[in-house]
Amino acid sequence: MHSMISKALLSHLSAIATQTADRIDSLRKIANLIRSSGNYRWVGLYDVAHEAKTVCNIVYSGPGAPKYPTFPITKGLTGEAIRTQRTVNVGDVASDSRYLTAFGSTQSEVIVPIFDVREERVVGTIDIESEHRNAFDAETQRILEECSKAISALWRIEG
Repeated sequence: MHSMISKALLSHLSAIATQTADRIDSLRKIANLIRSSGNYRWVGLYDVAHEAKTVCNIVYSGPGAPKYPTFPITKGLTGEAIRTQRTVNVGDVASDSRYLTAFGSTQSEVIVPIFDVREERVVGTIDIESEHRNAFDAETQRILEECSKAISALWRIEG
């Protein structure tokens, strides 16, 4: 993604996130927009329920539902992103034992945390999967982290 594309993407995501539309509908639009912006195979948006110690898929864009729509907060690459409060970017999921297989054809995955209003707690995640190895370079990761900030208002209404 080039900077012009990323600016337009961030502006569009912010506009969707701050509308008073239905949350699920807004999140579905966001997942579709992120997916098409990078030509990714699959994008999922998740809620992190610290009390229940689970991560739950809200919406996804791509060929089919996730294999694990709800899973323990400590599992997978998502669990690592929540624990470390950092993006987890794995270029070859087959070589990472933390990876929870969602689709057999996934080669690389990036999990971007979404933070609460104080930026102290992970309240959601963006999960993006590609059928290509090393699909997410440093610039793409930076843009996806900006996307997380742009859409975080849709998680702040919950808490």
